[in-house]
Amino acid sequence: MSATTIDPARRIQGRLRVPGDKSISHRYALLAALAEGRSPLSGYAPGADCQSTLACLRHLGIDIEADADGAVAVLGQGFRGLRSPGGPLDAGNSGTTMRMLAGVLAGQPFTSTLVGDPSLSQRPMGRVMEPLARMGARIESTDGHAPLVIHGRHGGPLHGIDHRPTSPSAQVKSAVLLAGLDADGTTSVTEPAQTRDHTEHALTAFGADITREGTSVSLRGGQRLTGRALSIPGDFSSAAFWMVAAAALPGSRIDIEDVGLNPTRTALISVLRRFGAIVAVEVSGTDAGEPRGTISVEGQRAGAVVILPEEVPGLIDELPAIAALAAHGGEVTVRGASELRVKESDRIATLVAGFRHLGIDADEHADGFTIHGNGAARGGVAHAHGDHRIAMALAIAALGARGPSTIDGSEAVAISYPGFFDMLGRLVA
Repeated sequence: MSATTIDPARRIQGRLRVPGDKSISHRYALLAALAEGRSPLSGYAPGADCQSTLACLRHLGIDIEADADGAVAVLGQGFRGLRSPGGPLDAGNSGTTMRMLAGVLAGQPFTSTLVGDPSLSQRPMGRVMEPLARMGARIESTDGHAPLVIHGRHGGPLHGIDHRPTSPSAQVKSAVLLAGLDADGTTSVTEPAQTRDHTEHALTAFGADITREGTSVSLRGGQRLTGRALSIPGDFSSAAFWMVAAAALPGSRIDIEDVGLNPTRTALISVLRRFGAIVAVEVSGTDAGEPRGTISVEGQRAGAVVILPEEVPGLIDELPAIAALAAHGGEVTVRGASELRVKESDRIATLVAGFRHLGIDADEHADGFTIHGNGAARGGVAHAHGDHRIAMALAIAALGARGPSTIDGSEAVAISYPGFFDMLGRLVA
C-alpha cells in the first residue's frame, strides 16, 4: 500500500486531457470481440478495470493488439468465436467487466467462471443473475456474490425477455442486451429512470438494429455485428475531479479537451453552476453517437448544493467528487444514493470517515451524506480503502486544508486514472 501527501493549494490552473472513457472502453472491447473483423480502438482507457476486460477476452481466445499510445485492436470472431477458457476469468476490481461479461457468457456453449478481487467479491450480482436466469442461463454464486459459474445455453438457446428492473443500472441493462444479441426473439429493457446510454450507441456503431423509446430499449436476437474503427473520448467521470477542484477554489480555471459530452453523463455541469462556478462547454464533434469537446471551469464562489434522489442515477460516479466541493466552503447534501454502499467500497461511510480525518465536518445518512464546508479543514491522514474514486475525492478535498494531508492507499487511482497524482502536481504548479 502506498501513500501520497497533498499540500494545500490556493488555486489550480491548466489545459489538459483525461484518459479514455472507462464505460465506453469496456463496451467497445466486448462488442468488438463479438463482431466479425478487426476493430482498432484509439484512446482506450489505460486503467486496471478496462485492462481486466481485455485480459478476460484474451482468455476467451480473442486476439488483441496494443500499442504504446494506448490504442488497441480487437480481432473479432463473431458470437461463436469465443473459446472455453482454461481457467477462471479474473475481473479484478471491475464490476462492469463481471456484470457485462456475464451477459456475453450466458449464451455461450460452455461453462465459465468469473472471479474478482476481495472487494468485487463482496459486491451484489443478483440483479444481473436474475434476468439472465429468466433468459435460460444457469448461474451459480455464493449467496449472490462472485465467483459466478455460468453454464451457458444449458438446455438450448437463450430466449428474449422484457426486463423491467425496479432500480436503474446501466450495467444490468447492458448485460441483458448483450445476452439478447444471441437469444431467440426480442429482448427489451425498460428502466425506471434514464441511465447512461453508451451501450445503445455502441450496439448501433457495430451494426445492430435497436429500438429506443423513452427509457426502453429493445433488440432482436441473431444479429451479426461488424468490426469497425472507433475513437474513444476522454472520461467525463475522471474529468469531474478537476472540474470540482476548479469550481471549489476561487480564482482557478481549467480547460479539459476532447472529453466525452454524452448528455446521460454530464449532469455534473448543472451541479457546478448551481454551486456558483462558471462552466462553458464547446462541442467539437461526434463519433458513433458520442459527442466530445472542451469543458472550461472557473471558480467564483462557494455555495450550497442538494442532490435529490431523482438526480442520483445520472451522477452516481461523480458523487464522491461532488462531496469534495464543500471541503473548501459551502455545503453539499446527497440523498437517495444508497447504491453508493455497494460500490468498490461503502462510499458513504468511507467518504464521511475520510473527510472527518482531514478535519472536515461531515454527516453520514443511510442513503447519503452532508459535507459542511466550514473552512476548518486542518489536514491529516485519510484512507482510500482500495477505492479509486475515494482516493481522488480525498485528494481534491485536501487541497483546501490548512496543512498537508496524506492519502493512504493512493495507488487505487490506477484502477481508472493511473496518472492522476502527476496531473494534480502539474495543475497546482
